[in-house]
Amino acid sequence: MSEGCLRVGQVAPDFTATAVHHQEFKTIRLSDYRGKYVVLFFYPLDFTFVCPTEVMAFSDSYDKFKDLNTEILGISVDSEFSHLAWVQTDRKLGGVGELTYPLVSDIKKEIGIAYNVLDPNAGITLRGLFIIDREGIIQHATINNLGFGRSVDETLRVLQAIRHVQSHPDEVCPVNWQPGEKTMNPDPIKSKEFFAAV
Repeated sequence: MSEGCLRVGQVAPDFTATAVHHQEFKTIRLSDYRGKYVVLFFYPLDFTFVCPTEVMAFSDSYDKFKDLNTEILGISVDSEFSHLAWVQTDRKLGGVGELTYPLVSDIKKEIGIAYNVLDPNAGITLRGLFIIDREGIIQHATINNLGFGRSVDETLRVLQAIRHVQSHPDEVCPVNWQPGEKTMNPDPIKSKEFFAAV
């Protein structure tokens, strides 16, 4: 890992890269997504084992994220040609099939370095996931090691909590909060209402 100090509350590093979307090559700029939330997730490699399960799960849940004004971007160190071959390969044959969001090529590894998820010894990125808000600020970051996947449901839950506290600045969300559940006021006196009710 590089010596970066990227953390939540900072502006997400912008990038311009080639992506595959609907089996076409497109230029993607993170800054083009300002005004929307972005789930930016890194994965090690195309045509592997855990990676397609994550890539497909985010694609299958895309509408839930879209309903929350959120776009998804998947990134690996593979070329756009590898991404294209992967989406053109049937899921039953180790591919991911048509996806609902772009797969970004970080073949120069610059994006992985900027987000401090590149494992320089392996030459691939760890499973970093970042939720970036409408102003381009990182609100959530997790990094998994290579051998185990992430939870799309938990990513969605955290996104919903971020959106809630940003639209209700006098509220915070407690552990395992789900939309519609009770929040609390971050005040020593007012917070007692929450604790008295649980």
